[in-house]
Amino acid sequence: HKPTYDSMRKSLEAMKAHCLNNGVTDISMPKIGCGLDGLDWDKVSAILDQVFEDTDIKITVYSL
Repeated sequence: HKPTYDSMRKSLEAMKAHCLNNGVTDISMPKIGCGLDGLDWDKVSAILDQVFEDTDIKITVYSL
């Protein structure tokens, strides 16, 4: 099944919890959900910003 914006938010919240519980301070990722899955990067990026805004976790996003 393809992700929705709601399922993306839930996945990112789970990632945040994992990072905070395990001392992860840096994340590198592609533009998740925006290739074959068809989500809009501007919306995904806004969700990513909202989810991680209250942390010091550094997120680097790569494009191919």
